[in-house]
Amino acid sequence: MGLRDISIYHLLQHNARTAGAAPAAFFAGQALSHRQFLDRVDRLAAGLVARGIAKGDRVCILAQNSLEYLDLYGACAKTGAIACPINWRLSASEVGAVVALADPQMLVVGAGHLPQLEGLDLSRLRVQAIIGPGSAPGFVPLTELYQTPAAPRAEAQAGGDDPFVIIPTAAVSGLPRGAVITHHNLIWAGYQAIAALGLTAHDRHLAALPLFHIAGLGLSLSILQAGGANILLEAFDPVRAAQLIDVHQATLMADFPPVLAMLLEARGKVSAHWQSLRYVVGLDAPDTIKRLYAETGAKFWTGFGQSETTGLVTLVRADEKPGSAGRPVALARVRCVNEAGEEAPVGEPGEIVVQGPLVFAGYWRDPDATDFTFRQGWHHTGDIGKFDAEGYLYYLGRKPEKELIKTGGENVYPAEVERVIQEMPEVAAACVIGVPDPKWGEAVKAVVELVPGKTLTAEQVVAAVVSRIAAYKKPQRVDFVSKLPRQPNGEIDRAAVKAAHGWIAPDPPS
Repeated sequence: MGLRDISIYHLLQHNARTAGAAPAAFFAGQALSHRQFLDRVDRLAAGLVARGIAKGDRVCILAQNSLEYLDLYGACAKTGAIACPINWRLSASEVGAVVALADPQMLVVGAGHLPQLEGLDLSRLRVQAIIGPGSAPGFVPLTELYQTPAAPRAEAQAGGDDPFVIIPTAAVSGLPRGAVITHHNLIWAGYQAIAALGLTAHDRHLAALPLFHIAGLGLSLSILQAGGANILLEAFDPVRAAQLIDVHQATLMADFPPVLAMLLEARGKVSAHWQSLRYVVGLDAPDTIKRLYAETGAKFWTGFGQSETTGLVTLVRADEKPGSAGRPVALARVRCVNEAGEEAPVGEPGEIVVQGPLVFAGYWRDPDATDFTFRQGWHHTGDIGKFDAEGYLYYLGRKPEKELIKTGGENVYPAEVERVIQEMPEVAAACVIGVPDPKWGEAVKAVVELVPGKTLTAEQVVAAVVSRIAAYKKPQRVDFVSKLPRQPNGEIDRAAVKAAHGWIAPDPPS
């Protein structure tokens, strides 16, 4: 077997052989060893094959974290099927768009998310399964799919260069694209994390972030590669999470605002010690990071990355170079370039571009978008940065065509929110922007131009958005104007809107 043949499934086999009795996962009072985890994966993979799921078939998963979710990733790794995790916070219409993009042969849904499938045509699916108690016409309990393999030692059908997962990531237009991540993308990202952080089989990851997110998925697989264990939370509960760090001696967790701040508050309330916690990896406000350092022995690591780079491609301990996103990791070439693809001088801004084995394979069934992002032989991130003389990257913002709001770790593209608002009959035009927010990092703000003589309230605008798309995309504030600024060609002058409205006023005193 050559390097190109190694898949994520082979790593699970290795763990079962070399540390079979050691813990692999904890969830809701259950504990699984690496040997037990591999057995579950093998039995679920056998059930998928028996129902016609084969290499290259897509398996959509709309569910919260669970042992079954990890099993599905493992079963896809063995059969060569491609997992397509769906953000469970999406509205029914948004879920439908992701399902249409993936064109799956199998759909697995958590029982609580069945309403989000309402109106979808599922007639082309070979398999429909439910995680947890619940039922629906045409669906079987996922537990029925676990069966004894006909050939227990059957080899994995996937190789390292085969797609493992499609991560839905919104396009500038607001319609979903799918970033195709291969087995090798995730394996190399895992070894990069192991090397950079010094992860071992003794490490345990508090999987508080959802497994549909590249950060949650990537760190969970990294820990498994190291031979460690994942502590899964079905949904984020700060008090429970703060306690579980002590119960299972968690050493590592990922963070997006406001996860860490909420955990630190909960830690004080339940008198958790957190003596085991060594690493928090992600993004957060300087004050929250300072509090982590003051109250615990953990260190905060941050960097720059995205789904298309299988996570972070620069990394730094936050107290090493405050304000920077770190230096490029060993397995990534990172540059800042001008429009001609020429490297920007030290200290000068340019688009951040990336090469190396962490870069994704392309966008699912979208060759034009793939060719565009890979122009000049580099993955163009759409983000602007600069390097200092010591090789540290500083993130500066996004290119104008990549309008994106990052709120609490979730991506919100203004175009999709604007589209909903502009369909309201009272609205003449709308411009949605991201504004600094101490809790979420960024917040969504809508600036709305009304039709002359019409009136709306902020509450009505927010309600319209929530009725159509995920609630995390709703505006936190709404400004009404008589006329939005426009460029000579008639398009809304987004820069002028940001200059005039790029802040959130504090809530009035109650």
